[in-house]
Amino acid sequence: MEGSWMSAGRLKKALEHYYEHTAEHAEKLREYAEMARGEGAAGASQKLELAAELMDRAAEAIRSACMSLSEGPSRVIEAESHEILDIEVEESLLEVNRRIAEENRRLLDERGVYVVEFMGSIGSGKTSLIEALVEKLKERYRIGYVAGDLTTTIDADRVGRHGVPVVQLNTGRECHLDANLFRKALYQLDLNGIDLLLVENVGNLICPADFPLGSHRKVVVVSVTEGEHMVRKHPIIFKEADVAVINKVDLAEEMGVSPSSLERDAKELNPRIKVVKTSVKTGDGIDELVEALGL
Repeated sequence: MEGSWMSAGRLKKALEHYYEHTAEHAEKLREYAEMARGEGAAGASQKLELAAELMDRAAEAIRSACMSLSEGPSRVIEAESHEILDIEVEESLLEVNRRIAEENRRLLDERGVYVVEFMGSIGSGKTSLIEALVEKLKERYRIGYVAGDLTTTIDADRVGRHGVPVVQLNTGRECHLDANLFRKALYQLDLNGIDLLLVENVGNLICPADFPLGSHRKVVVVSVTEGEHMVRKHPIIFKEADVAVINKVDLAEEMGVSPSSLERDAKELNPRIKVVKTSVKTGDGIDELVEALGL
């Protein structure tokens, strides 16, 4: 509004700041309640638990106010210059990210939103797989999508055409999403209207492994067009993943790459990982991927 003392953008950022700290205070009150209980002060413990609950409600009200300032679900969120984790703390970057990821997971669990994160190199076929899953599952689940990229909205535009709410996260120059940036995406989505949230991380097989977002399932995608050594060259991300997708298997013979060898490499790195061989072009393996994700 012209003449307003604070723009909608600045107001929204201020509310996001208050939401983060209100949620942190609620968590701290629960810690104090536990300490009081351990000291035998049951009355104080109950009052602290009540205060924490009220703080949670305040945090939720602030979050709702943030959402009401949004221009719609398909917004582009830019990472701020020189900072992806916009938090001043003395803890290590990875520890801060881990803590925020846990907070994200609690929020998602409270809202009943199941999150599947897709990781993989540019060109591995992540977006095509997500499109196939959206078409397969959109009558069964209320689906949302978060796209991570350096600068473009290409993938978000593709998935958005399937009629699902989309948020684009642009990192600028960072090679991964982080938990704080993902939390900003959650502000933009009506989580009460989503059952399944599909997240596409920035195209990279190294950096995303160190920055959990709070997802329930992690999927790493490689394609036969990337060569026979892709799995062995990126061991950490496969050790962290729940599902490995060997994609574009319709091109395996032409590329001279064995999908079975890639599968064997993945299971040697992570014996618990589920491996699915897919081709979006032919439709092979999509049902198996749905099953592997517990959907």
